[in-house]
Amino acid sequence: MRLVLERGVPQEERQKVALGSLTDWDAARIFLEVVRSGSFRSAAERLDLSINVVRRRIDDFERQIGTTLFTRNVHGTRLTDEGSLVVSAVERMEAASFDLLRASNSVTNSVSGEVRVAITEGLGTFWLAPRLVEFQQSFPNILVDLHCAMRSADVSRYEADVAIHLSRPAALDVKLVRLGKMHLMFFASQKYIETYGAPKTADELVKHRLVMQVADQTAAKETFESWFPGYSQRDLLVMKTNVSSANYWAVANGAGIGVFPTYACALGGKMIPLEIELRRPFDIWLSYHPGSGRIPRVRHMIDWLVEAFNPAKFPWFKDEFIHPSELKAVYKGESLTHLFGGFSTEGR
Repeated sequence: MRLVLERGVPQEERQKVALGSLTDWDAARIFLEVVRSGSFRSAAERLDLSINVVRRRIDDFERQIGTTLFTRNVHGTRLTDEGSLVVSAVERMEAASFDLLRASNSVTNSVSGEVRVAITEGLGTFWLAPRLVEFQQSFPNILVDLHCAMRSADVSRYEADVAIHLSRPAALDVKLVRLGKMHLMFFASQKYIETYGAPKTADELVKHRLVMQVADQTAAKETFESWFPGYSQRDLLVMKTNVSSANYWAVANGAGIGVFPTYACALGGKMIPLEIELRRPFDIWLSYHPGSGRIPRVRHMIDWLVEAFNPAKFPWFKDEFIHPSELKAVYKGESLTHLFGGFSTEGR
């Protein structure tokens, strides 16, 4: 199949790239990811593929279409004019495929099937996963596919049915619900404090051992620079990791001082909040496609998630900062330690 680009063809006809005989949608999907990511390497990381596989699939895609889509040099990749036409055509195919999936999901009104929930790794591991038993007890026939990652999922591209973010999604064709606010502050373990002491000011903090999570949605670089102007991460950090669970275990076992949500004290480990006036709030957003929201099983999940982050019930998600020492006085629900007993640092 070749693009219609001959001289004399009307401009509007040139833009109608005929992909009807395309046999490999997966290669088209990889092509879109390269365009959106800006490079083969970034696309490979987002797709969890090797860069050689991505290059090979793009070569296959170019052979199918019969034209060169990218020019490649030491500075990276650049779309050709033909490639730009293919982008708009493949995006139309992508949108149509998503509509088809949503339509098939809407055929049945039974509260069963699979719901894909994308959430940041920390909130998914330490807040949502232990509490999902409540949802499963109410809806035993729904399979929950919980995807925990620090890369924000795009529900408009059907990467998930429902997604929870730490920054407002930019997509215009999705429904958004602001769930609340997560407040980050510095914590240390009892073991660390007994060994190194507890800093009380930012000036004292820079003399201590710091552990930091560095990932997409934490804005770690910007946060570090605002908190520690004039310092590099190499000056202060003894460890950095891309996942919240590794960050938690390192700090809980005395590796250094780290940043966690104010509800960290409720997780059962010996995490002690430090009296340092360096804090960072993040709005918590829920997104879903309007079509997905009409599917009963997805609607039930959305409603449950809104309640799971209800600031009236869980005050650490309120807009105003509440110090962990004050949470016991304002939280009227049942103890959460039974949900997180597996995270205790006793004996570790």
